[in-house]
Amino acid sequence: MNKEKISLVITSIAAPNQVLKSYAALCKQHGVNYIVVGDTKSPDDFFIEGCQFLSIQQQNAVNEPFAALLPVKHYARKNIGYLSAMQQGATVIIETDDDNFATEHFFNFFPKHTTQPYFEANGQWVNVYRYFTDKKIWPRGLPLPCILEEMPDWLKAVPQTITAPIQQGLANDNPDVDAVYRLVSDVRITFDANKQIALGNNTWCPFNSQNTVWYADAFPLLYLPSYCSFRMTDIWRSFIAQRIAWENNWHILFFAPTVWQERNVHNLMKDFEDEIPGYLHNESIRKTLAELSLKSGTAHLGDNLKKCYDALIQRQYIGEKEMPLLEAWLHALI
Repeated sequence: MNKEKISLVITSIAAPNQVLKSYAALCKQHGVNYIVVGDTKSPDDFFIEGCQFLSIQQQNAVNEPFAALLPVKHYARKNIGYLSAMQQGATVIIETDDDNFATEHFFNFFPKHTTQPYFEANGQWVNVYRYFTDKKIWPRGLPLPCILEEMPDWLKAVPQTITAPIQQGLANDNPDVDAVYRLVSDVRITFDANKQIALGNNTWCPFNSQNTVWYADAFPLLYLPSYCSFRMTDIWRSFIAQRIAWENNWHILFFAPTVWQERNVHNLMKDFEDEIPGYLHNESIRKTLAELSLKSGTAHLGDNLKKCYDALIQRQYIGEKEMPLLEAWLHALI
């Protein structure tokens, strides 16, 4: 396992379930700090040995100005967990959800500096899932017109030493796909094992918050927006994060599954409704972010975040209330 100070962050309104309990045992085995972020519907008596549970009241103690601005009953309460992990000295934050079981390799992520198959696609969308399976499947957030497009040949991915402070692991059994896919196809998938692919500058692919590794350099980019569709909060975060990453010559690394999902109950038509802003606007968001003039260097991550969010707010993809919340996040980081 990597010799980093690792925190695992999950948000949940469930009572302690088998997934949450299994992570407590795994974290104890690997010496990992384990944080579960609750919400208003969480049980008052939530307890798992070895788990730091943050109730709404306890979240205020992490950073009261930021917590006060965050909407309740929202997945973005997870932001408080990230801040708590940082306060406790994490050098790596891993996040997942309460319906993703870990494999024994869950904590075997890659060093920040690593040699991996790599390519650039010059402004194109890339369907990373197709490098891990022959089935016609795509990640949630990929623009629908891109589903049938030809993919860059895997053989063009030449091993190269890269810096990858953001790494996305896939999920087996019930991977993260959109409602369109779930409504028309069998979602049960086992992706290829022991495979990785890194995407270079100006090469777009959505990534989610279900099995994601963040090194300290990229911690500011963890921020999940609150004033957009619930089904787009982690996807639009990923677009912003990768756009800013390229200014620092960072690359997004995707690797074979280290979780499998037993998905919580969802209303697929409600998911479809919540994903409509993405179906309609993800390509426009890509173009908007691509046209921005950003600065390199970790000292400029905050300003770059504000510039990205300002552009999306101006175009009414994200609500105006997002900016005060983002500014409170940046102040909390300081």
